[in-house]
Amino acid sequence: MQLSMTLSRRLRMTLTYTLLIVWTVICLFPIYWLVITSIKQPIAVFQGPKYFPWVDFKPTLDAWKFLLTGPTSRQVIRSWTNSAILAIGSAALAVALGALAGYGLTRFRYRVPGLGWRNDNIAFWIISQRMLPPVVVILPFMIMYRFLGLIDTRHGMILAYTVFNLPFAVWILRDFFAGLPIDLEESALIDGASRLQAFRKIVLPLSTPGLVATFLFCMMFSWNDYLFALMLTFSRSSTLPMFIAGEGTQSYGPQWWYLSALSLLAVAPMVIVALLVERYITRGLVVGAIK
Repeated sequence: MQLSMTLSRRLRMTLTYTLLIVWTVICLFPIYWLVITSIKQPIAVFQGPKYFPWVDFKPTLDAWKFLLTGPTSRQVIRSWTNSAILAIGSAALAVALGALAGYGLTRFRYRVPGLGWRNDNIAFWIISQRMLPPVVVILPFMIMYRFLGLIDTRHGMILAYTVFNLPFAVWILRDFFAGLPIDLEESALIDGASRLQAFRKIVLPLSTPGLVATFLFCMMFSWNDYLFALMLTFSRSSTLPMFIAGEGTQSYGPQWWYLSALSLLAVAPMVIVALLVERYITRGLVVGAIK
């Protein structure tokens, strides 16, 4: 009986690890394909699938040299810089405002006159704004931005991304703050601290995992955005996704080795940031799940 249970457990573990390995290969293969395509010569790309460097083809860094030192290098650097500034700036602003709103919804009681809405109703109305497809609001944004002179400006794009990410930040941080013990704040208030001091010195340090996880998700949404950048920018504030899309529709056809290098340049920052703050992301998501 015990031997049968041991064999059954080993079989389940073997099956589990086999499925995990297969799923890992499926998820990572597109990244691997981008890497090997970015170091292929054009003739190796057009000859058909080749998977192993130094075996199926001779690797080269020509695509990367052209990307970083070629005639379009200034546009690549400008687009990458714009994406970084817009993503970091909008994510920081969304988390700052979302933290204040989320804290208020968990520590104070509100009531909207005439509607009878309470805190839960207000929170649901906030997150409902995130449910709207971006294409629904892009035309009002264009009209408003043209009137205010915000078209093709960095601060205009930061504002648009902040508004788009703010409901998500409020919703996530509200749930995170609701899971924090209120006893420490009350002790600080009794000792003479103001509500803002208690929030800044006690709540925020305890909320670091949730703040980091929310910041990363907001930054990811802004970094990957295409629609807002397409409709609200032209050249000065154009982002990396816009540049990649433009390079893929040139009259001479898509240069897959060059586009693969560009795609890796767009993917790498998010992967590096995720690896650096992995422990904060895990803790933030686990606390939200327990809540």
